[in-house]
Amino acid sequence: MSTNHPLNQGFRWQPHAGPYRLISDAQAKQYDALGFFLLEGVFSEAEIAEVRDAVDPLEAEYEQRLRDEHGGRALIARAGEITFTTHLVMRSPTLARFSRHPKLVDLCHDTLGPGVRLYWDQSVYKKPGNPEEFPWHQDNGYAFVQPQQYLTCWIPLSPATVDNGCPWVAPGRHQQGTLEHTFDGNGLRCLDTVEDAVAVPAQVGDVVVFSSLTPHRTGPNLTREVRKSYILQYAPDGAVIHTREGEIIRADDAARQYRID
Repeated sequence: MSTNHPLNQGFRWQPHAGPYRLISDAQAKQYDALGFFLLEGVFSEAEIAEVRDAVDPLEAEYEQRLRDEHGGRALIARAGEITFTTHLVMRSPTLARFSRHPKLVDLCHDTLGPGVRLYWDQSVYKKPGNPEEFPWHQDNGYAFVQPQQYLTCWIPLSPATVDNGCPWVAPGRHQQGTLEHTFDGNGLRCLDTVEDAVAVPAQVGDVVVFSSLTPHRTGPNLTREVRKSYILQYAPDGAVIHTREGEIIRADDAARQYRID
């Protein structure tokens, strides 16, 4: 078994019970047992096109800034390979509105209960011919949030396939809580190999739903097209962030961590 994060003391996964607004009993059981499920056909092509049209220029602007101001690389972002463009709801009314989409509100209700805030939003664009995988990690490994059990919605803005870098998950590991992570050059890593890894390809309109505690990775993009995704994360109202400097900060920034219900 992997080593726990130092702040992960006495974690117990909280199982879910209906009635549900959006998900099925089977999906809830899979989420509890495996830490993920695929929610198909949630959004229309037009809704996703509107999101993609809002994200594209902001991502392009960020990649140009990577090249001009950071020599092509900043932390885990690499121009021409993979970009992470954050806090887009602060710059786009379209994306702020989308983050409150009724289907997402219902999904938050079913997985987190009442009283939910947007915690984080970012696009992740994996560029063509990128041979690098993004390593096995948990979202709560990047910033330790309490409660540890929050929600990630991985939304493809273009079809996500095994060939272009769809998500893979390590089923069942979420029940251990947050694991210790190390930096491997491409990102934080909590696992080296996962023999029972599950690929989760997704189409435009789908949502890959997983816990902040579910180890996941994305494979290389060996195609000629950009693999585009938009990620929205939600946490219970009252959640706090434990910084690497030892501070504890409430996750309630009014500009980007607003209540959605």
